[in-house]
Amino acid sequence: MFKKLLLGFVSASLLLSFSLMPLSANAALSSQEEQVIKTKIGQKLGLAVSEVKESPMAGLYELITEAGLFYTDKNGDFFLQGKLYGIAGEVINHSETTLAKMRVDGMAKFAENMIVYPAKDEKHVVTVFTDITCTYCRQMHKEMDKYHDLGITIRYLAYPREGIYNRIGEFTNGYKDLRSIWCNENPNKALTKAKDGGGVALRICETSVEDEFYFGRQVGVSGTPAIMLENGTMFSGFRPPQALLQEINKQQ
Repeated sequence: MFKKLLLGFVSASLLLSFSLMPLSANAALSSQEEQVIKTKIGQKLGLAVSEVKESPMAGLYELITEAGLFYTDKNGDFFLQGKLYGIAGEVINHSETTLAKMRVDGMAKFAENMIVYPAKDEKHVVTVFTDITCTYCRQMHKEMDKYHDLGITIRYLAYPREGIYNRIGEFTNGYKDLRSIWCNENPNKALTKAKDGGGVALRICETSVEDEFYFGRQVGVSGTPAIMLENGTMFSGFRPPQALLQEINKQQ
């Protein structure tokens, strides 16, 4: 139901102009008011809301959901999909600011679960949502030594492009392969082998692969590779080593 409703929403970004005001311009919602919004969005759209937060625009609240960032009013009577820009002074993408913070928090949360290929002389760290069936993910992995030569450490989060479950509720092959790699006694070796076209030895254990996938969905991942910088900036698609270094330097 939620997906059908989204098709009816305007997909263009929402360019909203408003006077400069502090974040406290919105009255903080009570726990009861937050619950009313969560319940209403859940019942009407079938969407789980994990958090309702004040936005920089008076009367507008951020909805942190399993499917990304959205907006609503104080009563949960309106639902907006798009980007919130402040244009009173310098143009600011407030939506991206929120998502960047979510990405930074998520990277910290999953730091111990990542498969890491560290540079010997580390200068930069990037975190990449990856899948072994992705052509450009494989190409990126083949360039690992060149990233390392530039001092770039690569950390991987799992993002099975098929999703976690198929139409009949069974685990997808993509999920099972990534779970097996993350469960392997030598995940770095297993991931490299898989990206080189080798087989994946079945392993079953408790992993964060499913949580990593949903984290990716939440912060705007739509395909792989999706690359996150340390400040939470994210961009999609393969970047050769020198191009990635240029992207990193732009953010400094």
